Amino acid sequence: MTPRLSLYVPGDTPLHRAPAAWKLAALLLAGVGMFLVTSPAVLGPCAGLAAGALLSVRTPPRQLARHLTGPFVVLALVVVAAVVFQSAATAATVGLRLAALLLAALAVTLTTRTSEILDVLERVLRPLERTRLVNAAAVGLAVSLALRFIPEAFHRFHEIREAQAARGLSGSPLALLVPLAVRMLKSAEDIAAAVDARCYPPPPAARQADAAPSPARSPAPTGRTDEEATG
Repeated sequence: MTPRLSLYVPGDTPLHRAPAAWKLAALLLAGVGMFLVTSPAVLGPCAGLAAGALLSVRTPPRQLARHLTGPFVVLALVVVAAVVFQSAATAATVGLRLAALLLAALAVTLTTRTSEILDVLERVLRPLERTRLVNAAAVGLAVSLALRFIPEAFHRFHEIREAQAARGLSGSPLALLVPLAVRMLKSAEDIAAAVDARCYPPPPAARQADAAPSPARSPAPTGRTDEEATG
């Protein structure tokens, strides 16, 4: 089965109804603020608020556990390394900070569609197009393709592994990675050709011309003019 591109969970919670720009801005400000704070007494309640926001999404428990298992295993390893090489206080600060950011980011991801995130990204970058250094549509396209290729790579990997297992071949890393790289490069080449064939993304001048209203047309004459009437 092909993995889902988005982690979005349909719902009608306050986080679902909140505009995507507000949620992303709040996540950005929260991330900056938590990296400026070093007290576990402050980071602990922040992690609790993030956990409460995540629980308010009402995600099925099994699905939520699947999303959190891998990241929290990595987080546990980071905390253990901080205890060994630094101190318990530093480990507590790092653990609470990363846990709060992880929970808050997952809450935003579960309640925001990928298309909404890309729209916000394009709106933020659009003022920079005047400098001719950034093409907002091109950046949005690149991000959307990157997000699309992540689950596609996993799907191709599972396909190759199952095909080799059916043929009784050993699970050599090289035997898995070489066909995977070839398939992904072929897929990328096909997508690039399709994008070029459609001339996408259009240059800023073309987009502005399309967005500009068409000039008003004068109404067609419905009868004879005065000169024709008297002639």
